[in-house]
Amino acid sequence: MTKALRIHAGPRAREHLEKHGLQPSDVGVVPGAAGGPKGLILGPLDRFIFGEWLPRSQQPVHLVGASIGAWRMATACLGGSVAAFERLEHDYIHQDYELPPGKRRPTAAHVSERFGQNLQAFYGGRVEEVLGHPRFRLHIVTSRGRHLLRREHGVATPLGYLGAFLTNTVRRKAMGAWLERVVFSSPGTALPFGTSDYRTRQVPLSAGNFMQALQASCSIPFVLQAVHDIPGAPPGAYWDGGITDYHLHLAYRNSNLIAASASQTSAGGQKDLESGGIVLYPHFQHRVVPGWLDKGLKWRHRATSALDGMVVLSPDPDWVRSLPNAKLPDRNDFTHYGTDGAARAKAWLAATRASQQLADEWAAWLLRPDMRAVQPL
Repeated sequence: MTKALRIHAGPRAREHLEKHGLQPSDVGVVPGAAGGPKGLILGPLDRFIFGEWLPRSQQPVHLVGASIGAWRMATACLGGSVAAFERLEHDYIHQDYELPPGKRRPTAAHVSERFGQNLQAFYGGRVEEVLGHPRFRLHIVTSRGRHLLRREHGVATPLGYLGAFLTNTVRRKAMGAWLERVVFSSPGTALPFGTSDYRTRQVPLSAGNFMQALQASCSIPFVLQAVHDIPGAPPGAYWDGGITDYHLHLAYRNSNLIAASASQTSAGGQKDLESGGIVLYPHFQHRVVPGWLDKGLKWRHRATSALDGMVVLSPDPDWVRSLPNAKLPDRNDFTHYGTDGAARAKAWLAATRASQQLADEWAAWLLRPDMRAVQPL
C-alpha cells in the first residue's frame, strides 16, 4: 500500500522531534490554510488531533485559520468536535447552488446568500461556545480592501485586484497598499505571530461579528461577494483571508523558543519546553505559500526561518494520484461536474474516506517516532 502521509519539519522542530518525539503538550499553534475543497482531505486528521490527541494536554493552543481553514479551526472550538467536523465535511461536500440558465457557475450573490445561511445553521446558538473555549484561542484571518478596493464595485474591484497582483509581483509587503490583513481573535488574546511582514490589524471576535468575520474569511473575490463593515472593525470591504495569507506563512512567535528549551528537563524528568513550542500544521501540501497571489511565484514557496518550529503533515503526491480524478478535491470540480452534484459528492466522499489513512499513519508515528520519515521543510 502506498504511504499516504508526508512529515516535514523545520530545523528547530526537527531537533525537538529527534530528542523527544512529539507530545500534545508540545503544541502551541495549529494553522488552517485557505484552499477550498482541498481542506476536506484533512478531516480525519482534524478529528484525531482535536478529538483524541490534543485533549490529552492542558496548555492553551492558538488556532489560526483563513477561508476553509478558519471554518475548520472554529469547528475545533465546538464541544463534541468530532461530530462537528463530521458535519462540516458532510455540509461542505453536499453544498449545492442554483445555476443561471446556460451558465456553469452560480452568481456571487447567490453563493454568498447560501453560504451565510449555512454558517448560521452550523454555528447558530453556539458562537459563545466557540469564543469561550477553555483552551483554544481562535484567530480568523481576513483581507480588507483599501483605496480602489475599499468597496466592492463592478469596475473598481477588478482594477484594484489587478493593481494588487502587479504590486505583489514586485514586493509582497507593498501589496499592503491595496489589501491589509485583519485578524479577528478570541477576546483578550494576543496574536501568536509577528506582524512586521505585512500591514496588519487585530479586532476582537464577538457574538456580534463572528458570522460576518468567518464569512468574510471564506469570501473568494468574484466567487462570493465581499462582506462590508463588520461590527467592531474598520469600515470597508472584507474578502478571503487567503488573499493575504494563503497558507499562513507567518512569523510564529513560539517557534523561536524551541531551540532554547527543547533539550532541558525539569527535576521531575518532564521536558521544560516553553508552552506552545511547536506549530503543528495539517496541510494539503508541504509547501507553505505566503499569499494567494504568490501561487505562481515559485521563489516565494521556499521555507524561511519563520517556519523553523513547524511540523507539516501533508498527503504524499503518489498517494494523491490514487484518489478520484488523481487529485485532491478542488473548486474546479464545481464546473467539471456542473449540475451533477451527486457525482461530485461521490468523488469527494471517496477522497475523504481514503484520507483516514493520513490520520492512521500519523497516530502510528506518534507512538513510534521514526525520524527517517521526517523530511526537511
